[in-house]
Amino acid sequence: MVKVKAHELRNQSKEELKKKLDTLKTELSQLRVAKVTGGAASKLAKIKVVRKSVARVLTVYNQQQKSALKEFYKNKKYTPLDLRVKKTRAIRRQLTKFESGKKTLKQAKKDAHFPQRRFAVKA
Repeated sequence: MVKVKAHELRNQSKEELKKKLDTLKTELSQLRVAKVTGGAASKLAKIKVVRKSVARVLTVYNQQQKSALKEFYKNKKYTPLDLRVKKTRAIRRQLTKFESGKKTLKQAKKDAHFPQRRFAVKA
């Protein structure tokens, strides 16, 4: 089996990726059996290539799954924690624009009863 390319995997469907993964895993198990039984050196060298190919297929599969979930939760009120924007802990805990703009009841009353005075004198 030749090395699989990630850009070729990206335009494959979910089922095709699963099928590719199954074939790669069976091939890997056969190669491992050959390693134990004392197979050829070419087969032993192939183990690394197949392992990396399995990793590529899984990576593309998981990326597709995550992008589908992001699309699903796009306009929902809540999104799962792993799909939210990471940023930093401090930024996540910061007050939102709405919260920082709010006034206490006391301050609102003060502003209503004692508005800013206007003076006729120009500086």
